[in-house]
Amino acid sequence: MRGIRSFNSISKRCYAARRSGSLTEPLALRIKSAAAPLTPQNVQVSKLPNGLVIASLENYSPMSSVGLFVKAGSRHETVESPGVAHVLRLAANLSTKGSSAFKICRGVEALGGSLSVTSTRETTVYTAQCLRDDIPSLLEYFSHVTTAQEFRPWELDDLTARVKIDKALCNVDPHVGVMEKLHEAAYKNALSHSLYCPDFMVGRVSSKEMHAFVQANFTTGRMALVGLGVNHSVLRQLGEGLLSSRSGPGAPVARAVYRGGEARIHSRDDLVHVLVASESAALGAAQANAFSVLQHVLGAGPHVKRGSNITSKLTQGIAKATSQPFDASAMTASYSDSGLFGVYTISQAAAAGEVIRAAISQVRDVAEGNVADADISRAKNQVKVEYLMSLEDCEGLLQEIGAQALMTGTYQAPDAVLKAVEAVTPEDVIKAAKSFVDGKKTMVASGLLVNTPFVDEL
Repeated sequence: MRGIRSFNSISKRCYAARRSGSLTEPLALRIKSAAAPLTPQNVQVSKLPNGLVIASLENYSPMSSVGLFVKAGSRHETVESPGVAHVLRLAANLSTKGSSAFKICRGVEALGGSLSVTSTRETTVYTAQCLRDDIPSLLEYFSHVTTAQEFRPWELDDLTARVKIDKALCNVDPHVGVMEKLHEAAYKNALSHSLYCPDFMVGRVSSKEMHAFVQANFTTGRMALVGLGVNHSVLRQLGEGLLSSRSGPGAPVARAVYRGGEARIHSRDDLVHVLVASESAALGAAQANAFSVLQHVLGAGPHVKRGSNITSKLTQGIAKATSQPFDASAMTASYSDSGLFGVYTISQAAAAGEVIRAAISQVRDVAEGNVADADISRAKNQVKVEYLMSLEDCEGLLQEIGAQALMTGTYQAPDAVLKAVEAVTPEDVIKAAKSFVDGKKTMVASGLLVNTPFVDEL
């Protein structure tokens, strides 16, 4: 505080210091030299001969972001080595062939940058950020982390505690547990694999299994290199040089097979979570937009802070069926070859049965054509705004460009996405609702399930 107060003691004479040069005209008449306007850039996408897709957007930001998107999520695990994708996500800061873990950490921090890894059931994403001028130095560490992993056994052993912490956090959150069980019950293979390492594999994932997973999946034919605030030629150089050793299509990917089923997680918790879903459209399919609109017609969560989403059909319908407090929303999840759509309710154990039945009744009501054009128009607006808001920050924009580049090898501008959403008709929404009503159901329930019906009773 002494240093801050010292600024207040500066003499006012400092501000009256005479400028060098005489003032011969009023300041208002002086025209500032304007910098040359920056030319707006579009997303550039190219594909190298080795199959690597490169996408970049020069947004003239002082902060540059680079992401490597790899088709190496939990669905690509083998039956013999479940949990490898989870350990891989935590192993990003381990020693590599070119740098020790300490050198990577110190080097990235010295640049004021960041290096992180996220993963889904389908992809693993390495993201690096730093000031524009430091991007060449950061890419050196980035290439080590993504292409020169060593997975030393003693370092993998040290990750066991972090794996246990992740699993403990998963068990504490009922929502995460329900979503994991939903995929396990809904699919026979691939998408049934959990994002988290199973208990019997904690501390037992070997260095050999890690290397086998990387060799099978970290190939240029299954990668997309994306940059924001980075010159496209710089990314091409990185892809041609540093990723050349990973050329190839990679191991074949098993197609997800939906089966439907049920999982019940019994506990003494009086707050019951119930999720009922059926198979929907795959990512990129025309019908996927119809399911997104249907989700917002039914209610995808409150749009007003601390609101109760009273305008949604689910909330209105369930409120007529029970006086007990509840929370209800529709959910949708799309993957490259399948998708899930369902209704999620949270209620007291005594009212769990009537709440979930009332929620499904609202979907059935839409399937019968009882939906107003105004509701569909509102839902379209919500879908479009939600999509545009996701592109407002660098992280969301990087994820969107990377997801499209990895799946299709191209990039679809936001205008085209908005037109596709606007093209959804009431008939498409009704068809999507019928698909849920007539489809084979998957149900997951967690809590005190005394009054919770089974899936065949709905």
